[in-house]
Amino acid sequence: MASPRDHAPLAERVEELLGPGGPLPIVAAGDPVLRRGTEPYDGQLAPALLARFVEALRVTMHAAPGVGLAAPQVGVPLRIAVIEDPAPVPAEVAAARGRVPQPFRVLVNPAYEPVGTARAAFFEGCLSVPGWQAVVARHAEVRLRGQDENGRALDEVFAGWPARIVQHETDHLDGMLYLDRAELRSLSSTEAMAERWTQPTPATAAQALGFTLP
Repeated sequence: MASPRDHAPLAERVEELLGPGGPLPIVAAGDPVLRRGTEPYDGQLAPALLARFVEALRVTMHAAPGVGLAAPQVGVPLRIAVIEDPAPVPAEVAAARGRVPQPFRVLVNPAYEPVGTARAAFFEGCLSVPGWQAVVARHAEVRLRGQDENGRALDEVFAGWPARIVQHETDHLDGMLYLDRAELRSLSSTEAMAERWTQPTPATAAQALGFTLP
């Protein structure tokens, strides 16, 4: 049986969530909110409440820390996500992964489509699946459409690691986790990653664990 809270207006649920202040609790895999998909944002939150919610997502993402966070990851089924990546990695890693700094961005009602057929595979993790990473093959370049938090149209091409981030976060809004796209033979604990698989690309892991890269 659904609880009364499940039927509460989204604005009330967000107000309740923001009440304590500080970083928001991150929902872990197994919670149905991560699998239900999201409602398109269409003014369910008043501008001031939306601004507070976006700021809370930013604070939570930084505290985790992560480079992206989608609303369902804090229990809110709205099609909103935030991204930001200072890319604090060695030059060799940045070059291999196409990882370049990304400023703080708010994605409202985002959707992506591939640009070309190239794919890239790298280890990927998720704040909602703590303690694990796996190799995911994703489109190397995507076109992202949507809006920002002020309703301005977004139509932009992302490549390299930024393309991976926007695909990961947009997938969350469709009820998908990175594990749904992962090469499960590559699944590695955080400890195993630190000990074995810190190379710029997962080629060594693929050979040792027995999976194929695209």
